Formats: sequence, C-alpha cells, structure tokens
Amino acid sequence: MIACIRGKLLECTPVMALIEAGGLGYEIFIPVTTAEKLPSTGDEVVLYIQDIYRDDAALLYGFIDRESRDFFKLIVEKVSGIGPRIAVSLMSRFPLEYLLNAIGEGDSVALSKCPGIGKKTAERIIVELKDKIPAWKASSGMQNNVDSQNSITPSIAMGQSLAEKDAYDALITLGYKSAEAERSLKKAFTKLGKEATTQDLIRWSLGN
Repeated sequence: MIACIRGKLLECTPVMALIEAGGLGYEIFIPVTTAEKLPSTGDEVVLYIQDIYRDDAALLYGFIDRESRDFFKLIVEKVSGIGPRIAVSLMSRFPLEYLLNAIGEGDSVALSKCPGIGKKTAERIIVELKDKIPAWKASSGMQNNVDSQNSITPSIAMGQSLAEKDAYDALITLGYKSAEAERSLKKAFTKLGKEATTQDLIRWSLGN
C-alpha cells in the first residue's frame, strides 16, 4: 500500500498529476481542490495516496493533505453506491470542511448540486456518514474553525483555448456527457469572459 508520494511534479491537469519519484512516473488522479494547491511543474510536491485495485487496473488517487485522503477513503468504503469517480467529483465541487458541515447538518440540497449525485444519493451519504463524522474529525485532528465558505484561489492560469480543452477533459472525467460539458463550458465562457482559467470554468460548471 502506498501512503504518500514525494517527488517532482512533471505534469498537472485539473484531474491528474504526474509525479516522478525514484526514477518512476506515477499518474495520480486528483480532485480539482487538490490541483488548485499544487506547485508549478518542476517543483517538489507531496500527495497523500489512496490506491484502488480493480480487476483490470491499479489506480492511484492523490490529495494535498492527509484529511482529504482519509475522507475519500471513508466515503468510498462506507457509502454504498459511491465509487472513486463520484467521490472525486464531490471533492472537486466542495472544500473538505464544507462537505463535512453539509453532512453533519443533513444538507442534502447542497450535496445534490454535485454532478452524479442526486437527491437519493445525497441522502444516503448523510445517513451513512453523519454519525461517523464527529469521531472521524476528532481522530484526524481537524480544526473546526475553518471557514468552509472561503473560495480557493486557482494556482494554474492558462490561455483560453487550453483552458477550455482542459476544463472539457476534466468535466468528462468527472462524469459529464460530451454534450453537457460543451453546453456548460459555453455558458461559463459567456459568464466569466475570455480570461477565465481552467479552474474558473470547472467550478462554474460544477455549480450551475
């Protein structure tokens, strides 16, 4: 089992990081909230890893901090019907503390705004995790005074054409159909303008 990977960041998209460590290149799937906090390519980075084994592949999912990795593991293992892709989509849409508060307060409306999560799935997440969250937060050492409403400043600025392509690829990875992704990005560009970054486009699309 791989707990974390420290190495040089070779490539980064909103949903994937390629890290060189010990002469090997690791392709790691990440949520947008982790991508926004990664350093520039060529710099050293540490990602906390959860490995997922399938019959046809071994996949690595990475997170900027241990708490996010542990929450990903919690939701995938404890909530029936939630796989890694939906969990990453959920963690791309909301900061971790916001998610924990929404689950603790039983806010299924907020959770159901995430693509791939309907009302019934949101309610199932709350039912299966609500009683586990307080003990999980205590064991993880998380602080309760984090402002969960604060937005995360994007760290990857790109030109319009590249931003649109990367945002489209990210939305497809997060579960959008091609027509839905194209329609959403068209609206995002109209709303946000030509200077919108990849993260701007993804966040707008996930929230509308």
